[in-house]
Amino acid sequence: MAMDSSSPSGTKTYVLKRPLPEAAPPALSRNYAEELNPQQLAAVEVVEGPALVIAGAGSGKTRTLVYRVARLIDLGIPPSSILLLTFTRKAAQEMLGRVGLLIGSRCEQVGGGTFHSVANILLRRFGRPVGLEPGFTILDRGDAEDLLSLLRGQLGLNDLGKRFPRKHTLAEMFSKTANTLDSLEDIVLNDYTHFSEFLGELNKLQQGYEAAKRQRQLVDYDDLLVKLRELLIQDQRAREIISQTYRYILVDEYQDTNRMQADLVRNLAATHHNVMVVGDDSQSIYAFRGATFRNIMEFPELFPGTIIYKLEENYRSTQPILRLANKLIEAAPEKYSKTLFTRNEQGPLPTVVQAVGENAQSRFIAQKILELREEGMPLDDIAVLFRSSFHAFDLELELTRRNLPFVKRGGFKFIETSHVKDVLAHMRVLHNPLDSVSWNRILLLLEGVGPKKAKDVIALMNQVPHPYDPLKQGTGKSASSLRHLAATLERVSEEPMPPAALMSEIMDYYLPVLKDHYDDYPKRIRDLEHLSVMAERYTELGDFLADLTLEPPNESVEDVVAMDRDDERLVLSTIHSAKGLEWQAVFVIWLVDGRFPSAYSFVTQEELEEERRLLYVAVTRAKRHLFLTYPINVYDKMTGAVLSKPSRFLDHIPTSYFETWNLIEEDQSYSWR
Repeated sequence: MAMDSSSPSGTKTYVLKRPLPEAAPPALSRNYAEELNPQQLAAVEVVEGPALVIAGAGSGKTRTLVYRVARLIDLGIPPSSILLLTFTRKAAQEMLGRVGLLIGSRCEQVGGGTFHSVANILLRRFGRPVGLEPGFTILDRGDAEDLLSLLRGQLGLNDLGKRFPRKHTLAEMFSKTANTLDSLEDIVLNDYTHFSEFLGELNKLQQGYEAAKRQRQLVDYDDLLVKLRELLIQDQRAREIISQTYRYILVDEYQDTNRMQADLVRNLAATHHNVMVVGDDSQSIYAFRGATFRNIMEFPELFPGTIIYKLEENYRSTQPILRLANKLIEAAPEKYSKTLFTRNEQGPLPTVVQAVGENAQSRFIAQKILELREEGMPLDDIAVLFRSSFHAFDLELELTRRNLPFVKRGGFKFIETSHVKDVLAHMRVLHNPLDSVSWNRILLLLEGVGPKKAKDVIALMNQVPHPYDPLKQGTGKSASSLRHLAATLERVSEEPMPPAALMSEIMDYYLPVLKDHYDDYPKRIRDLEHLSVMAERYTELGDFLADLTLEPPNESVEDVVAMDRDDERLVLSTIHSAKGLEWQAVFVIWLVDGRFPSAYSFVTQEELEEERRLLYVAVTRAKRHLFLTYPINVYDKMTGAVLSKPSRFLDHIPTSYFETWNLIEEDQSYSWR
């Protein structure tokens, strides 16, 4: 009792109790300040409110995410209230595995996974308001394409002829409308203009596709996000329950999100704004997949009160490489300013290499790689990066000549692409009329010719002195196309032609075939134009075909086998496929205006800036050695221009930031056949 009336003088006393000691903050299981740099620590210590972490290349982005999840749990926050969204299931598993190494099994209840996997879980529990029963079936891409093909036939769209999009292209179109939140009309007119005449039919097919899925309780991959967004917008009760369940949301690689995913993040955090997104605006390079640079730039507008944290200490590259990377991205008109730095200050300057032509560029790269290998650098610690797969075609031939083993990522080796195989098959039968494998490929391209018909025609060819004669004897639906093929081959074989001239004639014949068989033919034409340029270095068809035959035809599509150290593989990769990876030495090729940046990017400032970010990603893959190479005086058949200017992205970089090498021949009389 506070009052005490037992005082002898009759005076009452009042006892002041000691205040209870404040509850001690929970003991943290890690010394976070010792294990993180100051910038990482600042981001990790965030608990409440929206936060944007701009994580420069090689700055420990994953480490920061992992430690933040661990610290939230250390503070007593229920693990089940934390949601970690990543772009692959593997990334989520690896991150949560690392959290477990830091704080033990307490992290097992953390929600982690891709946007799609989380959507699947939530829709099975809450999906009835948007028409989904818990037992709905998810269509994989192949199933979705088959359903589209079935509906296409039921709607009579097969009667429109071969030029109507195939099922794979239809699935891509409808997927892009879902992920960008754009209309089908906008997608077709911007990305598939050669199908714009079918816009009415495409709308009809899309409506039929949606109706068929509703009736059968089917959802495709994109529907998982579409339906979750629909649920969160339409059902307030479900939105509040889900948002209260996940009170702490973390999103990895936020610069790669599309409009749909950004809207989902906003709705998942409807009852709180405890959202931390981590990413790098300078590495936003996936617009072709529907990702938008605007998401990371507009995050502070989406979540007012956002605090921005920057991770700028790089643990990958030397300072000379970072200095060039910083200068490169400095010219971007819209960005979160940051300056990468490292404690690893020593290293060679990056090198800018000018070659007379494409083959000189390839020979330099092969020679330099051999030198690096002799100095003790393993081949698998060296990479050649390029903007487009066809940029590496000539280099692949050169590496094969030198017996340098390689693996190519992000696109087929050019000899494996179907359209290149088609053209080479025509040239091979001209060189060797007994090549039945090539004949079979050519004949199956023709309308009305199936495997049996092709087999019969090839059998007749082996029985007559003039192999083209059986082509003229065709009857039925295939007769016209067989005669046209015979006439073309007879005309071009009347007198010897150099490979480039022969290729030009074959291309004139093949172009309508290409358009009939491949919906993405504009892109494939670009590959074939490059193959034509390569043919110009040869005078004999046999030499050209022999150099293109990288592997025996019946062996598995494996990489060239090294004579020794056969566990090593040089990496050839598109820059998109190289993101997140690193090598001791990196070559970035074709840095010439019109190729990198691509001439197609000159149309809009947004596309040009994505090209700049693509180069930034390439540069920041290098740990110690960086070579930027370009050929000059290259004729581009698609644009009819001579490409002779180094990439405009190099214009504003001071020459003191790099060494410049000009290639000269050891023997000036050297000539390439």
